[in-house]
Amino acid sequence: MDALVLARLQFAVTTSFHFLFVLLTLGLVTLVAITQTRAHRRGDPVLWRMTRFWGHLYVINYAVGIATGIVMEFQFGLNWSGLSAFAGDVFGAPLAVETLVAFFLESTFLGLWIFGWDRLSPRLHLALIWLVALTAYASALWIMSANAFLQHPVGYELRDGVLRLTDFGALLSNPTFGSALLHVLTAALLTGGVVMAGISAWHLLRGTAETEFFRRSMRQGVIAAAVSAPFVVGAGIAQFPIINELQPDKLGEDTGALGIPLALMMNIGVVLLITNLVLAHMRKRQPRWALWLAVLAIPWPFVAAISGWVFREVGRQPWLVYGLLRTEDAASQTDPTTMLLSFVAFTAMFAALAFLDWRLLAKVARRSPVSTPEFVPQEVRAW
Repeated sequence: MDALVLARLQFAVTTSFHFLFVLLTLGLVTLVAITQTRAHRRGDPVLWRMTRFWGHLYVINYAVGIATGIVMEFQFGLNWSGLSAFAGDVFGAPLAVETLVAFFLESTFLGLWIFGWDRLSPRLHLALIWLVALTAYASALWIMSANAFLQHPVGYELRDGVLRLTDFGALLSNPTFGSALLHVLTAALLTGGVVMAGISAWHLLRGTAETEFFRRSMRQGVIAAAVSAPFVVGAGIAQFPIINELQPDKLGEDTGALGIPLALMMNIGVVLLITNLVLAHMRKRQPRWALWLAVLAIPWPFVAAISGWVFREVGRQPWLVYGLLRTEDAASQTDPTTMLLSFVAFTAMFAALAFLDWRLLAKVARRSPVSTPEFVPQEVRAW
């Protein structure tokens, strides 16, 4: 098989896997921060337990997701040296900011939050989870600004055969950036809400003794999904005129194979919108069919997200930096055998990480929430 095809397949597999982790991480951290805020204001032990239970799932997904991100980063140097040489000065700038500022701060704040229970004041501990959420959103901002540059190059000049950054602010005002960022962030909240509601519904179907805990969790997940779903659909539609103007071939009359992921993403988005509006309307009383509907909805936000990602990235071809650098010119000069071995190794590694994440999440999600009093801050217990 051609080395270029293998390099593209490898990058598609690894970025898709990583994106799934990011999607759930962004959604869950927001819901955990909201839950802890409510617990802090009300002093409600159930809400504190909800914070710990859903926070545990978030931390697992975050930790495994970090491993997938580190592995994915190696590909830029290994397989796409032409991109680094030609556009590294521009494309690498937001990635460097994401790594040095957003990612390191997020990890630091998260570590303090994890080990700060019963060691920090409730207000400081609450502030930490919001700082984790804000830095996670900042990471998404810088990643999407880098991707937007690939879709529509701005803020550069061509000097000595390579691109040089001349206007950093232009990266954040890129017309392909704003609505795409909103689309990703709201899709993450939708995903987190669907997962929270689905796991809660599964426990309720099993007749768990923690009925109140999971009814309240399901209510919160359904509301989050119902609120975010219209924004997901709206931000997706808002991108069509921009794409049609800047990348007319992507939305031309003959989209070919690209029509499949586009149709899949749009149809799933509409179905999830309707589903969660129905569930939100019935949030005070959930019949069994509604609980099953919530459980069966769990995988679909992930399918829609990957479909949208495929449409956005594949539709840019044959350009890696649209209009400036072709994909074939950006690839490293690697023989097909070496690339095949790399593809197999990377795919196996990511499959193992995905399996590990699924096993850990499923194991924790099946458990009953902790009920021991030490999971409630001392100040709250005194109330």
